[in-house]
Amino acid sequence: MKDHAAGIGWIGLGAGAPAPAAARFGQKAALLAEAAGLGLPVPPGFVLAPDVLADPAATRAALDIGLARLEAETGYCLGCAENPLLLAVRPSVEGGGGGVIPAILDIGVTEAALPAIAARRGERVARDLLRRLVQSYGATALGIEGEEFEFALYDAMKLAGVESETELDPADLADLCRTCLRLIEEEAGVSFPQEPRAQLDGAVAAIVKLWTGARARTRRVARGLPEDAPLALIVQAMALGIGPGVCGAGVAQTRDETTGARRLAGRFLEQAQGEEALMGLRTPALLTVVERLDQGLREPALEERCPAATEALLEAARALEHALGDAFSFEFTLDDGVLHLLEVKPARRSPRAAVRIAVELAEAGAITRDEALLRIDPAALDQHLHPSIDPDAARDRIGKGLPASPGAASGALVFSPDAAELAAAAGRPAILALIETSPEDIRGMHAAKAVLTVRGGMTSHAAVVARGLGTPCVVGAKDLILDRAAGEIRARDGRVFRIGDAVTVDGSTGEVLAGAVPTVPPEITGAFARLMDWADAARRMGVRANADTAQDARIAHDFGAAGIGLCRTEHMFFKRGRIAAMRRMILAENEADRRDALAELLPMQREDFIELFAQMAGHPVVIRLLDPPLHEFLPHGEADIEELAIALGLSPASVRARVLELSEFNPMLGKRGCRIGIAYPEIYETQARAIFEAALEAGARAGSPVVPEIMLPLVSAVRELVVLKEHIHAVAEAVRAERGAMVDYRVGVMIETPRACLRAGEIADAAAFVSFGTNDLTQMVYGLSRDDAGRFMPDYVARGVYAHDPFHSLDLEGVGEMMRIAAERARAHMPGISVGLCGEHGADPASVEFCEQAGFDYVSCSPFRVPIARLAAAQAAIHARRAGSARDA
Repeated sequence: MKDHAAGIGWIGLGAGAPAPAAARFGQKAALLAEAAGLGLPVPPGFVLAPDVLADPAATRAALDIGLARLEAETGYCLGCAENPLLLAVRPSVEGGGGGVIPAILDIGVTEAALPAIAARRGERVARDLLRRLVQSYGATALGIEGEEFEFALYDAMKLAGVESETELDPADLADLCRTCLRLIEEEAGVSFPQEPRAQLDGAVAAIVKLWTGARARTRRVARGLPEDAPLALIVQAMALGIGPGVCGAGVAQTRDETTGARRLAGRFLEQAQGEEALMGLRTPALLTVVERLDQGLREPALEERCPAATEALLEAARALEHALGDAFSFEFTLDDGVLHLLEVKPARRSPRAAVRIAVELAEAGAITRDEALLRIDPAALDQHLHPSIDPDAARDRIGKGLPASPGAASGALVFSPDAAELAAAAGRPAILALIETSPEDIRGMHAAKAVLTVRGGMTSHAAVVARGLGTPCVVGAKDLILDRAAGEIRARDGRVFRIGDAVTVDGSTGEVLAGAVPTVPPEITGAFARLMDWADAARRMGVRANADTAQDARIAHDFGAAGIGLCRTEHMFFKRGRIAAMRRMILAENEADRRDALAELLPMQREDFIELFAQMAGHPVVIRLLDPPLHEFLPHGEADIEELAIALGLSPASVRARVLELSEFNPMLGKRGCRIGIAYPEIYETQARAIFEAALEAGARAGSPVVPEIMLPLVSAVRELVVLKEHIHAVAEAVRAERGAMVDYRVGVMIETPRACLRAGEIADAAAFVSFGTNDLTQMVYGLSRDDAGRFMPDYVARGVYAHDPFHSLDLEGVGEMMRIAAERARAHMPGISVGLCGEHGADPASVEFCEQAGFDYVSCSPFRVPIARLAAAQAAIHARRAGSARDA
């Protein structure tokens, strides 16, 4: 014979048995059982598993077992006229699922039971309970539109001349109930069941049927539940919420969902049941005096009416946090001031609140530090690191693109770097809007509060630079039309925004908003700082920053970076006063003229490197020699070409011809990276000299030697590395002869091509370190342009061609496999070689996890993403340790 009791979970009736598992009996039942097991005031009941509900015979047998136990526990009996047991039937689903199917309350109320209920609660309460059951059962079990019952209620109130349902007297309620019974017969063609067990069986069967319907499936998907999520059902003794004294229903949040601070808030509706406090039928009261004063209301709060109830809610919250290691919110009922918990669910929380809650729970001993670290989504730390839109602010969206760099900022629209600089000089915040950015626009990006482009992807120039600067940025806003000549942006709805109009860029969501929207400042102290300390203690990999200026390095250091993993020297040449010398060097037709221009740039680069070494004293600094194609430094517009020609004393025609000569059909695969150093050795030699002289100067100032790490970009053949190392060593020897001191330095490579991955073994023989430039490596492995992929990548991801944008999260199967091969071959030749990642994937949690599994020594990312990488590295290390312990076991 089948054991039907095996399909029953017990709530407050378990006699020491474990709480029903959420995976089988749903989150609501599991948490209620846990709360009951802690001695908290949960009405007793039982829950039927999905496999039981799939079989009507098993369902009836399980109900028999559950009812017998519940009746024995409570002393009440379903269907007994003298001592009636009243029940509620509520859905329970793993992961929540509230609101998909309503509960059916007050089961067991019949005409025969009214005298006994009236004797306990009064005639009015008895009549109101029957009316409520008829309406609840009719709407949920019999499919009658709820509005029909609402219309009947309003008609009854109008006829009685009252403003609230609570003012209807027993006779009014009896008349209303008869109206609802007639409505059921007319609309459903059946009579309302007056036998309690028939009510229970009908309610269970109806909810199970509704759960499989199309409407419930749609609601499940909308709430993030699987379309085929299994249903369990709770059968529970009623907490009435109607009667003498302080009676009613409410909802309570015990933590501030924005900050995570302990703070009771919520709503309470007198003479109410279930979720009526949120339905708007009557105006509910607030829970606390503080909340009431904050909102400027005069109606007494529940705390003033029944302080014991609010204290009981806080005590329940403290007990559950300590026992279950999480913060919870409640649905509750009060019966004459006595608290009953009807639902316990994880409290809503913002990313900031999540950090505070996790840290406080760990410090209280409710969870371990590792558990606290694992609870926080690393990407959600952006709210701590940048200003964010005030959650209470209205959003008037005019366009949407890709969230390229997090944070939010408001300002006046400008359409050129010069305009952004002028606005900054005048102390006015500006939003720089362009079709797309180029390296020449960096000065404007420095000056702007946020950047907006209508083209580009997550690794486009604008996105990469903005992340490095910590500037909010939205790229690829294709639904906006930017007319730079007219100085305006046109939104899809027809609105036009011109120079000087206020807009807001939300780089965390990709939204562009009309007007100046209020923001919340970043927060990196308190709980956030403690969480970061725990992350550093837990992680194995180092975390460095991609930093090109002393300001970048300072920010990176403040955010906990243990060095610089990538300094892109090309960004230094776009500062005012340098671009002219750089262009003169590029346009030179012979080595002597190039060296003259480089001599002008040498002291500027030296000072930059001195500042970097000073900011990162004691930490490694990796400096990548010039990488981009030289044509990127040259002007392209006719006016800019003429201006450059005048500055250099040349004819516009000759400048135009030289620009054309240097242009390439496919510059990303042309004369760039180490190929520049091979073709023009004097460029890399000058940069090496600046590095060595800066290292000696910074070391002398600090009183300890500086060991720079020089990275050669785009190396594909070991001979490229060998040739360039010889040039670098010759410069080091020259500096030693001049200064009387030798710099200890290391030379490594940035692996960005498939060939470099495959030949990493022989490359490692000549390199002190290897670091993966995953932006270009992804580009070359896929055969995609990172600047153009944004135009079609959303379609690829939406249609499931790619699981995600490979420029945003590392392609583990293709690019990751190439990296793993390279790391293994490099270490096979040179076991102690340092292996790192310095592309834009350096703060993507999935990519960091891969680096941990592959045994990398460090990851490097933009300064404002360093905390994200620190937490992701800690989580990856925890996962690795747990996996190792599981294997050992």
